[in-house]
Amino acid sequence: MAAAWLQYVLLPACLWMVPAGMMDMSMPIVKVRPATQAGRFYESDPMVLGHEVDSLLSKHDGALSENPAVALIVPHAGYYFSGNVAAAAYAVLNPEHPYKRIFMLGPSHYEWLNGASVNIADDYYSTPLGKVPVDRAMGQRLMAADSVFQYQERAHDREHCIEVQLPFLQRRMRHMPPIVPVVISTNRYDDLSRMARVLREYLTPDNLFIISSDFSHYPSYMDAYEVDSRSRAAILSGDVERFIDVLQTNAGSGIPRLETSACGEYAIITLMMMMDRDCDIRHLLYQNSGDIDVDGRDRVVGYHAFVVTKAKESVKKSFTLSDSDKKCLKDIARESIWAALNGKHYTVGKVPPVLRTGCGVFVTLKKNGQLRGCMGHIGEDEPLADLVSEIACSAAFEDPRFQPLRREEWPQVELELSVLTPKQRIHSIEEFQLHRHGLLIRKGYHSGTFLPQVADEVNWTREEFFGHCSQDKAGLGWNGWRDAELYTYEAIVF
Repeated sequence: MAAAWLQYVLLPACLWMVPAGMMDMSMPIVKVRPATQAGRFYESDPMVLGHEVDSLLSKHDGALSENPAVALIVPHAGYYFSGNVAAAAYAVLNPEHPYKRIFMLGPSHYEWLNGASVNIADDYYSTPLGKVPVDRAMGQRLMAADSVFQYQERAHDREHCIEVQLPFLQRRMRHMPPIVPVVISTNRYDDLSRMARVLREYLTPDNLFIISSDFSHYPSYMDAYEVDSRSRAAILSGDVERFIDVLQTNAGSGIPRLETSACGEYAIITLMMMMDRDCDIRHLLYQNSGDIDVDGRDRVVGYHAFVVTKAKESVKKSFTLSDSDKKCLKDIARESIWAALNGKHYTVGKVPPVLRTGCGVFVTLKKNGQLRGCMGHIGEDEPLADLVSEIACSAAFEDPRFQPLRREEWPQVELELSVLTPKQRIHSIEEFQLHRHGLLIRKGYHSGTFLPQVADEVNWTREEFFGHCSQDKAGLGWNGWRDAELYTYEAIVF
């Protein structure tokens, strides 16, 4: 029974003497997922476990990453075999960094889900070192964003890939943020792409992603080194298609006893889809179980550790588009619309690296100087070149204020693009500059934005700009921006 896995908050002894009819039955029951792997994958005694984790981390003193880590790829085997590789990853984390939450993505070892299951049922995960809070609100937000995220109880009750990571985080982080446990089990590329699209906006220094995966399963010692070396190179390339090709090549190689190249391959693919040009991925350490147990080298499991960091804000602020970049984007917009007018689909080809940046964009169509369509997207979840192609067609054919553009109108149409530079988080209204900055306000499920051009059309103060955006666009009320997440961006109009 699932209820057997739940622990309940103990009531003070005096309450047990209160007649049942007088008890406050509205008191919420706190659900705690128990430490199912304690005594199996890691020590069950808190003192012994704490000493073991600290000893492993101490082997990698001085490994602190210069830029904040936004993601780790970490093994999830028993600490005896993979603990040193896991410690190499956790040692790069700054214990003082104020992460808001930790997204934990891993495979389902016991259930096939046809998607991803987010644990929104438990309030805490328990380990011998204490309880770790679960960000259930964020889990519900993911589920609301796309149906590929669901909750399936059976995916979490005995799954070890997330639980075994927690003691390392508990010993490494000065303040343990809440976690968002996500178990992934689908080999459909479109599903993984949908997950990446939702999760991409959270791949920032405010959050940490833990990708839980072992690598080659059960080949010989030397075969494991060969297989895992190919996987390592593919991941470091940042090329999702190359990684998938390597997985397929390894699977068809005929290597004896090779069951998989990476049990967490779907979580790794999701992470790679989320990464943009600001991300830097670095390999930290490789070992396999044969390095620990030399008598078992005929059948081993491989372990890699990687860290992903984001470029410093000063690098992001340098985002610019050259004249040739602007011409390329306008050509993509025009050719996308023209192809659609002729019943065809336009595919974006090779473009300069800057046009693969995740940016927002608005595309405006004017016919004889009059508005003929305008659509936009403020997210940074797609490469700019691909987004321009998509939004241009939306502006031409899906703006509800106008009839779809006709072929005979095309010669009279002019295009204007407004590319939104990568968003910058601000923490004070004083950081905002009227006429230069656009504003994005986000709180929970609510969000709203004003483009920089809005300030040119009205005579508002900064406080009025924020108040109207909060009230009219985000639906948070006039002062709702004061405890919301605030972001600025600029618009490159051409």
